Amino acid sequence: MIIIDGSYGEGGGQVLRTCLSLAAITGEAIRIENIRAGRPKPGLAAQHLTSVRAAAAICQAQVRGDKLGSTMLEFIPSSPTLAGQYSFDVSEAREGGSAGTVTLVLQTILLPLALAKGDSEVTLRGGTHVAHSPTLSYIEQVYLPAIALMGIAASVKLIAWGWYPQGGGQAHLRVSGDSTLCGITLLERGPLRLVEGLAVVTQLPAHIPNRMALRADNILRENQLRANIKPLRERGVAPGAGIFLLAEYKNSLAGFSALGRVGLPAEKVAEIACEELLNFHEKVAPIDVHLADQILLPAALASSSSQYRVAQISTHLTTNAWVIHQFGLAEIEIDQTNQIVTVTPASAKTRENST
Repeated sequence: MIIIDGSYGEGGGQVLRTCLSLAAITGEAIRIENIRAGRPKPGLAAQHLTSVRAAAAICQAQVRGDKLGSTMLEFIPSSPTLAGQYSFDVSEAREGGSAGTVTLVLQTILLPLALAKGDSEVTLRGGTHVAHSPTLSYIEQVYLPAIALMGIAASVKLIAWGWYPQGGGQAHLRVSGDSTLCGITLLERGPLRLVEGLAVVTQLPAHIPNRMALRADNILRENQLRANIKPLRERGVAPGAGIFLLAEYKNSLAGFSALGRVGLPAEKVAEIACEELLNFHEKVAPIDVHLADQILLPAALASSSSQYRVAQISTHLTTNAWVIHQFGLAEIEIDQTNQIVTVTPASAKTRENST
């Protein structure tokens, strides 16, 4: 059994998710201690417990410690990952419901399902656009296109928007199985082609998305960036608002989100997202800070090496590299000076040594 200290590095839920993905893929039994020790409320929250249950379902795992607030988990897969039709609802993990994000559940099971024999369809219910996690817009427009370059064919459709604290969102994920992963080389992003965006509300007046879109458009044009931002009113079970900006460069995509809340003007929501985009645009790296750690796992499982330049070396990135190292899957070198990540999978290194 591989024993992982969940307090390592940033001490958050990413340690858990990466461990669950790798346990399902490799069949290795794991024990995670000190789960989310670096968070104000340590232990499993609703989205983490749902991730555990989802990972267990796809590989018929035996699990101990799978309850809210648990800081220890044992996870023992009993079969290879099984492709199929699944449904997971974050609100079922806690009495009274939860707006826990579905995107972290999605990222836990996507890679195991992509490597399974056969195609899969997954219905996910809960929060789709929640703070401190990738929004479903980011997953659809940045994460999935990035891993598509590495050989993973998957798509996600937003059925209903779900915001904190009510949740109630729904998404449908399709994953093609039998994937063969390849490495990625991405050191230069090339010129910016366009900024596209969505300013969205549910159960709120139409002037709010219009104000978000107008403010974002003005800020970006003031900085000589071409933008096309659409205001939308969409379906959702409760009021909510947010903006998502996609920066399309010649060689890469980057995404930036901001979510509304009571007391925060629509214009300020737009300003937050624009500031993140402009900060990224000032740099030369093709990979934004969030994608940097999210593509590390497929890179470690690829048949060839990867090398990519990141906008920022975060503790999420270094923590994820440490977790992957515990499974012995790849050598990961992080060049702090040039902000370049080099991933040499064990299989690729074996071939290099044999030649």
